[in-house]
Amino acid sequence: MTIPQSRNMKSTLNSLYSSLKQGRLKVKADLNTQEVGTVTSVSTGIALVSGLPNVGFDELLNFGNDLYGIAFNLDEDEIGVVMLGDAWRLNVGDDVKRTGRVMDIAVGSELLGRVIDPLGRPLDGNPPPALTQRLPIERSASAIIKRSPVTEPLQTGIKVIDALLPIGRGQRELILGDRQTGKTAIAIDTILNQKGKNVICVYCAIGQKASSVAKTLAVLKNNHGMDYTVVVVTEGNDPPGLDYIAPYAATSVAEYFMEAGEDVLIVYDDLTQHARSYRELSLLLRRPPGREAFPGDIFYLHSRLLERSTHLNKDNSGGSLTALPIIETEGQNMSAYIPTNLISITDGQIYLSPTLYDLGVLPAVDVGKSVSRVGGKAQRDAYRKVASDLKLAYAQFEELENFARFGARLDDDTLSTIDHGRHIRAYFSQSESDPLTVAEQITLLLVLGQRLFDAVPLSEMPKAQASLRAATKSMPETLITCLENAQNITDEDKQLVINIAKKTLAPFIKKVAVEDTDSGLEKNSTQSVFNKPSETPDKHE
Repeated sequence: MTIPQSRNMKSTLNSLYSSLKQGRLKVKADLNTQEVGTVTSVSTGIALVSGLPNVGFDELLNFGNDLYGIAFNLDEDEIGVVMLGDAWRLNVGDDVKRTGRVMDIAVGSELLGRVIDPLGRPLDGNPPPALTQRLPIERSASAIIKRSPVTEPLQTGIKVIDALLPIGRGQRELILGDRQTGKTAIAIDTILNQKGKNVICVYCAIGQKASSVAKTLAVLKNNHGMDYTVVVVTEGNDPPGLDYIAPYAATSVAEYFMEAGEDVLIVYDDLTQHARSYRELSLLLRRPPGREAFPGDIFYLHSRLLERSTHLNKDNSGGSLTALPIIETEGQNMSAYIPTNLISITDGQIYLSPTLYDLGVLPAVDVGKSVSRVGGKAQRDAYRKVASDLKLAYAQFEELENFARFGARLDDDTLSTIDHGRHIRAYFSQSESDPLTVAEQITLLLVLGQRLFDAVPLSEMPKAQASLRAATKSMPETLITCLENAQNITDEDKQLVINIAKKTLAPFIKKVAVEDTDSGLEKNSTQSVFNKPSETPDKHE
């Protein structure tokens, strides 16, 4: 009897101990060990928080009611938080919880054709996309060993850019100019030209007016550009914190496609507003101001963003990310703080002149102040052959045109140079949302290089170019393919194009009366460039 009683007692004690252990574990699991802070101050776009001793820099904080912020200033007694929503919804004394993660965004191919905000929330009225993968918005740029040289062109469809300021896949080309000079139009036309070229586009509107964003979306939808485009939007009335994270979130979306082996184009419209929003947040958080009241790390703000644009090598998917940041100047001042910062970061700039814009030269690209430091390596051979002397001829024309305004008498060669330069400027003019194919551009450049356009009145240049573009589509298929590849164009191909151009331009040629100012006699110049006598003697003579 003693042994069974002992065994029963031992079993009872083990059962009691097991119950106590389970109860203790349950009590421990129910304990809330999460750090909870308190809002001590609220301002426009920021909040000050105390009571989170272990919070990390750039950590996402939850204020409840779908309101979040990013830990930005880590001081000894309090934390400066950049709000990602309406700060007026906060009150002093509200609780703040850590999330344990940095700010990230959902990425995936389901975002194509969608309009979202920097938090990934849809703005187009459709349900949220079903995405499972997330990427942090702040990521390190790809290592040098993972990159390849920029050798592939990114065609914009804009004549003056593809001929004189070529852009390569993986390049960073800055677009800058005063307000209302057509900066966004160039970026949107570049997006439209990527249709059918296996290039995915990301358009990031930073602090733009709702009407401007609506207009841009309408252009993309009407031209089927949304089929391969993701649009990330913050409007002018959004908190500055959303403006701050918008380009980083858009870049993470673009990097998802780049790391999948795709060629991606991203447009930041524009980084002026991004810098202003960052300045506003920094001053509210009492960071010391520097030049033009911008904080000292404003250079790092944009450099770490644009360094993420690159061309990966074949061992790392082979994708590319081409960036077109847009910046606004004031009074044509390219030497201001933010423009000079971005000029030094990027691989070239496209400067839009308000003077050319007022003259009706659209796009108003100032060729003299624009440069592409990398794209020439990626430009196709045919472009280099037919456009090599174009920039020099146009620069000479601009100098002579300024000189001619003094009313000096000019010799025939100078008048011919000025007339040719005016036809080059007329050739550069291009309608909005009307990108040209490679074959059309090569054809027009060949005709321009042969000075066949010089016999066409300037008022007829738009019609003449339209006729040539139509004639290009009716060329033999083998010739069109050769022009599209733009690599090895033979002399026979060039002559065939020139013969077609002569027939196409013939109706636009007019006999121009030329007055001899020395003798006062008028003579008819019936000779055009098409029937000019050959400079070489006939073989049969």
